[in-house]
Amino acid sequence: MATKEKTKIEERQENTVEQLSRIEQFYEENKKWVWGVVIGILVIWLATLAYNRYVYQPKCAEAQEQAFPAEASFAEGEYELALNGDGNVLGFAQIIDDYGTKAGKAMYLYAGICELQLGNNEEAIKYLAKYNGKEPILKARALSCQADAYVGLEEYGKAVSLYKKALAVNEKNDFNSTILFKEGLALKALGKKAEALACYKAIMDKYPQSIEAYDIDRYIAEVSE
Repeated sequence: MATKEKTKIEERQENTVEQLSRIEQFYEENKKWVWGVVIGILVIWLATLAYNRYVYQPKCAEAQEQAFPAEASFAEGEYELALNGDGNVLGFAQIIDDYGTKAGKAMYLYAGICELQLGNNEEAIKYLAKYNGKEPILKARALSCQADAYVGLEEYGKAVSLYKKALAVNEKNDFNSTILFKEGLALKALGKKAEALACYKAIMDKYPQSIEAYDIDRYIAEVSE
């Protein structure tokens, strides 16, 4: 048994030596190519690092600084100014054109809401569809606003689909009562009274303290006839 075990160990050692020999031979035959690859990878890594530090990060900081006035205008409800600027400060549309998402993914959400508030439904949808943030409340709002834009275009089927997606993002979202109410209105416009009724009853059951619940009996009566 000891002899067999010793033979196996010797075989493994021989295999290891043989593999190392092959590696060494490969290196000797191809060392210029190997070092070329290593140096190439190093150059790419250093270039990426330099771009990130000296180009990308400064551009992000610049974009965020440019976005401050637009965000302030948005908060004050000045949607035209927030979207298009005034010649002295940039609006969200120009910031997106110049910087993309370097000022943050929310630029598309801001721009979309501005277009929606200004009655430009198709433009609103284009911006909102490009928003890909992961924060649940903002994601739900982007979907809900897209749905609002489709309602403005009287495309109620698409609106309902988006309202449902918005509701599915986060069941504990405080804005779900509003989304449910809008979904109910869109379903009513489609003549789907039973489904609209389900939305209104969900508001009554799940969100009895919400603003939408205060007058929900009237809407329930409208689709119960």
